Amino acid sequence: MNIEPENPMFDDKYHVVTVEKSEPPQGMEAGDWYRYVIGQGSSKIEGVKLGTLQAVTDHAHTMVEDLNTRANRSGSFYAPRKRK
Repeated sequence: MNIEPENPMFDDKYHVVTVEKSEPPQGMEAGDWYRYVIGQGSSKIEGVKLGTLQAVTDHAHTMVEDLNTRANRSGSFYAPRKRK
């Protein structure tokens, strides 16, 4: 069973594109592995995780929340801090 969330209203926010069953990564134990894709516009982040479909989907949504929280902060993480 695959989960394909609805298309987001805004392309500037990260969203879960898909979560689908996959083969275990090379050298890893057998089990229920899932591949997830997180997108923002034309950018994609792909990952694989061992677990249930629900657990991996929850993991991907947590990552999306974290990424969107970071993206909504003002300023750059790489900019030097102002001296007081």
